[in-house]
Amino acid sequence: MRRGILAFGLFVGVMALVPAFVQNAFVLRIVTELFMWIVLAITWDVMAGYAGYLNFGHGAFFGAGAYVTAILMMRYGWPFFVTLPVAGLFAGVAAFLAGIPTLRLKGAYFAIATWALALAVQQLALVLDITGGPDGMRLPPFLDPVFFFYLILAVAVATFLLLWVLLEWAPFGLKLKSIREDESGAMALGLNPARIKVQAFILSAVPAGVLGGIYAFWITFIDPASVLADIITDQAMVMAVFGGLGTLLGPVIGAIIVFSFKTIFWAYLSDYQVLYLIILGGGIALTVVFLPNGIWGTIIGHIQGRNALHKGMSLNMPPGRSPVQGADVND
Repeated sequence: MRRGILAFGLFVGVMALVPAFVQNAFVLRIVTELFMWIVLAITWDVMAGYAGYLNFGHGAFFGAGAYVTAILMMRYGWPFFVTLPVAGLFAGVAAFLAGIPTLRLKGAYFAIATWALALAVQQLALVLDITGGPDGMRLPPFLDPVFFFYLILAVAVATFLLLWVLLEWAPFGLKLKSIREDESGAMALGLNPARIKVQAFILSAVPAGVLGGIYAFWITFIDPASVLADIITDQAMVMAVFGGLGTLLGPVIGAIIVFSFKTIFWAYLSDYQVLYLIILGGGIALTVVFLPNGIWGTIIGHIQGRNALHKGMSLNMPPGRSPVQGADVND
């Protein structure tokens, strides 16, 4: 545990030094966007990996946060930083209201319900005057890539630490996993699955809403096609599945690999859009078939299996025997 904390602190420290050595605004923007996708991937995994509910409407919370920040800044003149907690709160309330009916569903029914929810939010943004309709909204430009780098890095670090505490240290994570494995059994043990699932839904939505608010100010223009598109949820889902569901490091690894591949591909092969989709789809298919637990999940599985094997061999060996070679250590 101590090594993990030290490694995490070292990583954050190295990332904090990036603007001092990277003067290229484009490269800095790429790294900043990577942090954004890491947050979206790990928050999507809260419901899918830990609770076992595939959420196809996760991007709706991101888009809702973006519109809350844009509306409060442009319609009511609020300062940017004041809008961010409101964006997160709005996303959390939306998750609460949407989660009460939808989380009663299971499997494909829940997935379809969240997908329909995302479509409904898109249509609302298209027809409401306060959102600018299909024309979108333009925010005042604030062209400081270092500012947004540190801000999104701070959100990524805070989100990771919050989820680490709640899902890996606190009993809340064990409750979610018990619901994922056997919801009826969890209820028999005295848990309230309905309440726990709604809490997890809110937990996944609030950081996405805050991130959406930052993104709106960062790109200075939003419309339904940019902040409420299906690709937001789809890409976060691909990253989490590729890296490994039900872990925190899995979606981080998946986000780094998938986003790096996407960036390199569009930088050098932008004329071959169909090829990108074919390669991405093939990669996901191969992952599901040969690495069903994702990259990090497979690595963890091998490590745990090896440790269990060595432990079993140690228990079965007579005193004075090596658990690996079975030789007498006194020879």
